[in-house]
Amino acid sequence: MSTELTTLTISEALAGLGKKDFTSVELTQAHINAMAGARNLNAYVVETPEIAMKQAKESDERRAAGNAGALDGIPLAVKDLFCTNGVQTTAGSHILEGFVPHYESTVSQKLFDDGIVMLGKVNMDEFAMGSANTTSYYGNVINPWRRNNGSNAELVPGGSSGGSSAAVAARIAMGATGTDTGGSIRQPAAFTGICGIKPTYGRCSRWGIVAFASSLDQAGAFGRTIEDTALLLKSMCGFDPKDSTSANLEVPDWPSLFSQDIKGMKIGIPKEYRVDGMPEEIEQLWQQGIDWMKDAGAEIVDVSLPHTKYALPTYYIIAPAECSSNLARYDGVRYGQRVEGKDLVEMYENTRAVGFGEEVRRRIMIGTYVLSAGYYDAYYIKAQKVRRLILEDFEKAYEQCDALLTPTAPSAAFAIGENADDPIKMYLNDVFTVPASLAGLPGMSVPAGVDKDGLPLGLQIIGRRWDEETVFKVGHAIEKAANFKAMPQSLEKEAA
Repeated sequence: MSTELTTLTISEALAGLGKKDFTSVELTQAHINAMAGARNLNAYVVETPEIAMKQAKESDERRAAGNAGALDGIPLAVKDLFCTNGVQTTAGSHILEGFVPHYESTVSQKLFDDGIVMLGKVNMDEFAMGSANTTSYYGNVINPWRRNNGSNAELVPGGSSGGSSAAVAARIAMGATGTDTGGSIRQPAAFTGICGIKPTYGRCSRWGIVAFASSLDQAGAFGRTIEDTALLLKSMCGFDPKDSTSANLEVPDWPSLFSQDIKGMKIGIPKEYRVDGMPEEIEQLWQQGIDWMKDAGAEIVDVSLPHTKYALPTYYIIAPAECSSNLARYDGVRYGQRVEGKDLVEMYENTRAVGFGEEVRRRIMIGTYVLSAGYYDAYYIKAQKVRRLILEDFEKAYEQCDALLTPTAPSAAFAIGENADDPIKMYLNDVFTVPASLAGLPGMSVPAGVDKDGLPLGLQIIGRRWDEETVFKVGHAIEKAANFKAMPQSLEKEAA
């Protein structure tokens, strides 16, 4: 029974709880047991079984009294970027080790208000900077998938939300929160064979989320199905007066809308996403996705996003610039780690040298450089102008179509350490996801197939601003057509 409970989707679990097939306590205990058996993945930074069991008991009491919330009793993992009242929040960094907030992020509070159970805080790239979850102070997260070619190399789960994606894929959480700055929900979802959605910038409050790049960071959700991500996102979104970038818009009832068909829709295929050196398997999967769209009654339209080629360099100017500004607050004075020095300046230097990892230091230095006198106009202002052109490309494309279909990532998950000596190659992991982030558009990755080594591959849907509904509909059409049933080998053995 315990193993069976961890294989349920969120929607299936809600139905089972409603019919009294099992309790939230039983569901939560099953996941706590599974977490203990999967610690080799290093997905969790902090496990909170006592909190989880207390919340599960309270959930069962609410359900018995007829007061169950929309997600009551569902065990979730929370990315360690969301501040959680009374539970350590580190953003994967040594400099915040031991930091325990006395407040709750708006997104996690909304989920708690709807009855979720928190299993713990999941690992991530330090300050969300990375595409492989290898920059965390707390060590690499390991993808539960393995190649089926006899190699037993440990693979990355994608980043920065790799702990979230690994936990959901390994069935040690029913869903998870994530954040996406340049692809940090969509790419990990593709690498681990699950669904991940980044809503329009402004849909979810950023209040209480440790900042990386304020004009790009956006909370989103991981689930094993489209329906699960729709359920989670509905709870997470909504206006927050504490966040000046939060949109005062009504949250649609996405779970009741996503299953509508896409007949008559126009799906755009951007020619610039056919990049040099893209593996043939990715090309084939993309073509398969196009064929699925046609079979579902959609019309395929070729579109152009001419400034796409500038998206990565633009992102790697703007994001480090904002990170340089945001991370200036970690100085050893107010909270987090402090390494003493002979004077205040040396204390700053010592604290930041010890507290920040290599990738974070690299991005702070890049950001400080592009913001410095003499380079601000040449780099930062020019990047902001290009960012505007990228947004205008999307707006022109949406005059011809309702949504865009692209690959999520240029490859399947790679081995830990494979690209570690080449930061540029690591940055190229985000080539398909960064443009939508710069434009603030909703994007979703849906598992759609496997490569020659049996590893999952994802297709990405990019929608108009505030049109997550279409993203969910197109994603659901892909989900139905792909009928993706593959799972990590360790789980296949358990199922057998």
